[in-house]
Amino acid sequence: MDRADAFLETLATSGLPPLRGRRQAGDDFRADVVTRELGPLRLAELTTPEGECFRDARSARAADSELWQIELVTQGWVRAEQGGSTAVLGPADLVLIDPVRPVRFASTASTHVTMLVPRRLLLLGPDDAARLAGVRIRGDRGPGALVSSLGRDMARCLEGFRADEADRSAAAVIELIAVALSAQLGHSRRPPADEALRTRIVGFIQARLSDRDLTPAKVAAAHHMSVRRLHKLFEDQPLTVAALIRRQRLERCHADLAGTDRTVAAVAACWGFTDPAYFSRLFKATYGYNAAALKSNKRAQMINASAARPGKDGD
Repeated sequence: MDRADAFLETLATSGLPPLRGRRQAGDDFRADVVTRELGPLRLAELTTPEGECFRDARSARAADSELWQIELVTQGWVRAEQGGSTAVLGPADLVLIDPVRPVRFASTASTHVTMLVPRRLLLLGPDDAARLAGVRIRGDRGPGALVSSLGRDMARCLEGFRADEADRSAAAVIELIAVALSAQLGHSRRPPADEALRTRIVGFIQARLSDRDLTPAKVAAAHHMSVRRLHKLFEDQPLTVAALIRRQRLERCHADLAGTDRTVAAVAACWGFTDPAYFSRLFKATYGYNAAALKSNKRAQMINASAARPGKDGD
């Protein structure tokens, strides 16, 4: 990719938080981006030339408010500025970025990995997020070194995972990121017991969404508690345990239907919905259109895109 504006546009269309550029243009501009997913975790390996780019308040998208961004430098040097903090990052170093807040990057020619983590899975309080954003996390020791090594390797080898393996692996990686961030804060305190337990339970659910027998009773038994205690633990949360399982399964189905050629029934069964009629009603009630319409629309987009491509002779 040899144009700065085209590269920044590619970043946005790849699902990464958008940037505006002061990156070097011209004949010597060379950049590349490769994106991969591991369950709910999205990774992108970027190669960029020397230059600057930034994101201001006007660039923020609503979808980015649901994510945390972890930047890992693998080659070169990067300066990241956010929230009054400046992190100068060398190889293996990391920094937490809030995608909806203004940020500025300046770098040498470099290679780095962007990890996008759903906020619902990486729980940070507002005060902690403000303290962490734009602060260098050393990648040569402690939990930061483990996250750095995993991030570098994951960006290159995410093939061959089954859906349940991807979810469980992502949950483990996100937990390691949480440990590294907590270590950076220098916490001597542990999170409240209920909060920590809820986080473990959500991770357990995420890793077993394809299990048709996943129920609140099974979740409670796996955590050595009564179903009543489990429900009480989630009584002040936006979703009950059963609703959380349904919503997460629906999100996986929605993503698969938009990105694969499998039938609606096959996708629904893969994510634990044993009754096709019930799945269809639930899907339409949640998204406002039925699952078959999503597949039809995706197929039409692919056909239109294919028809729009020029022939071999340029016609």
